Amino acid sequence: MFENLTIGTFAKAAGVNIETIRFYQRKGLLHEPNKPYGSIRRYDAADVTRVRFVKSAQRLGFSLDQVAELLRLEDGTHCDEASQLAERKLRDVREKMADLARMEAVLSGLVGACHARKEDISCPLIAALQGGQEAGVAHVEACI
Repeated sequence: MFENLTIGTFAKAAGVNIETIRFYQRKGLLHEPNKPYGSIRRYDAADVTRVRFVKSAQRLGFSLDQVAELLRLEDGTHCDEASQLAERKLRDVREKMADLARMEAVLSGLVGACHARKEDISCPLIAALQGGQEAGVAHVEACI
């Protein structure tokens, strides 16, 4: 089904745009097929599968460098190495989630303080960000 594709058809089949294909080629994530004299380059099902692999890995938060490493391991015989890479990514994700939870707690407290303020008191959020005097600002700065 995905044989002898032009770059436009290939991009559509892979769910990306043409510039993404060219970008992946420049990054070494995707080969650039030979261009027969007087003709155009053609792509196949393996190319579509490879681009889908790259996009799936990116959706999981892997950088393009990490995707390149996963592609190096794609023959399926290096599961331990792939697992180690995924474990590092999982740690990163969990750290980011913890940071986001801390930020959410501080912002929630500051928003609550804004809603509870009296007319004659300045905005607690603005005051906290300007002066760094509110206890929550240290937590916000630690999360950023």
